[in-house]
Amino acid sequence: MSKNLKIFLGISYLLILFVFLYFIFTSVEVNRLDDFSYYKELQADLNFYISNNIVINLFYFLIFAIIWVALLGFGSPILIFSGIIFGQWLGTIISVISISIGSLVLYLIGNFFFRDLIKEILANKFQKYIHLFQKNEFYYFFIYRFIGGLGVPFGLQNLIPVLFGMKKMNYFLASFFGFIPGFFIINTIGAGLNSYVEQAETFSMLELIFTPEIYIPILMFALLMIFSLIIKKKFFDDKN
Repeated sequence: MSKNLKIFLGISYLLILFVFLYFIFTSVEVNRLDDFSYYKELQADLNFYISNNIVINLFYFLIFAIIWVALLGFGSPILIFSGIIFGQWLGTIISVISISIGSLVLYLIGNFFFRDLIKEILANKFQKYIHLFQKNEFYYFFIYRFIGGLGVPFGLQNLIPVLFGMKKMNYFLASFFGFIPGFFIINTIGAGLNSYVEQAETFSMLELIFTPEIYIPILMFALLMIFSLIIKKKFFDDKN
């Protein structure tokens, strides 16, 4: 059963990825990728489409992001994209909700079908953290989410709680609140990219980097990473 489900999930992930890439490449004029005015046209068309169908597009994004994350998809592209199309605030809200749900779905699938396999593969590697989560699963998993999952790939982050049988509600709420700071920063970068394309007449990498909507969230992200290292040392180093 688990083997068949693994095959199904793999095929589903590849199918969704193929459909997404097909849509992108059939909608993009490849011969104009070096033309900045083309990106301005895409940005204007996208803004018009999203603003005229905001509720239904939020729903589409919600469903797509849940499925994407549940199938071990990367988190960062979703965050940048939500910032571009929905802005920093609405993008943050919809990405936090959808990715939290998608992560929970992945956790439930992993815990139900692949528990033994996950423990066999990950238990030794993350043994030093398991006892911390067992002390107070909500508190430590919230910190774990807040600091970006200790550098663990996003898909694996979502499966680590299988090792200690975390409660579903604690998993969702710790993820939801732990995601907010980092997700807000990345959505802000996405919104800044959208704003730059809308306002600039020509593309300049230096001008892009020194745009306040870009460099301020990048500085915020750097500060968050420094703060995360401090928290990691305090709560997750070997002496704990």
